[in-house]
Amino acid sequence: MDAPPHLDKPEPRWQALLAFLAVGGIYLALPRELIVGPVWLLPTLIVILLVPTVVAHRTGKRSLNRYLGLLINGITTIALIGSVVLLVKMLPSHKEDPLRLLISGAELWLTNVLVFALWYWRLDGGGPTVRHELKKFGSTSFLFPQMQVPHDERAQFACSHWRPRFIDYLFVAFTQSSTFGPTDAPLLARWAKILTMIQVFISLTIIILLISRAVGGI
Repeated sequence: MDAPPHLDKPEPRWQALLAFLAVGGIYLALPRELIVGPVWLLPTLIVILLVPTVVAHRTGKRSLNRYLGLLINGITTIALIGSVVLLVKMLPSHKEDPLRLLISGAELWLTNVLVFALWYWRLDGGGPTVRHELKKFGSTSFLFPQMQVPHDERAQFACSHWRPRFIDYLFVAFTQSSTFGPTDAPLLARWAKILTMIQVFISLTIIILLISRAVGGI
């Protein structure tokens, strides 16, 4: 039996591209004290690496595309962790403006969501290219609600041939940073559990630091 037409259509990647650009834009908006290295470095690296990543995808160079994608993810993750470390070091001085501190914390929290959504999107099932080629139902790393619908009832919920897209991973990352753990999509893969622990730890660190600063605890 042939795969349904909507499964033959490649997964749109513009959402992931926007997420990468958003990370670069948020980084530029951070105070200089929370930026590792030159202000322009991370946004420039993101743009420079995105171009060959897109070209590699368009020309069918899968290995290069995947390598470059993982490289960008790794660079943005290191930059995020570096900024959180700088936030930890900056708070005891009590020199920062409270409003600016709150905005900076929100920016880092949002960056955390975007960075790990990109990790989940990139790694689940071998990545978007492999997911498209295999045309398998659901996910191999997350138990999304659509996967829990009984097989004979999936047609009525329009999820007979459902596969996650970037927005689904973004929702997972957002809820995990908000509730400090999995919500509607339990974790199946060990790598997903490890990344989730890192994401939740970063989110908790940012929120606890801001609360502590607000009550004058540190």
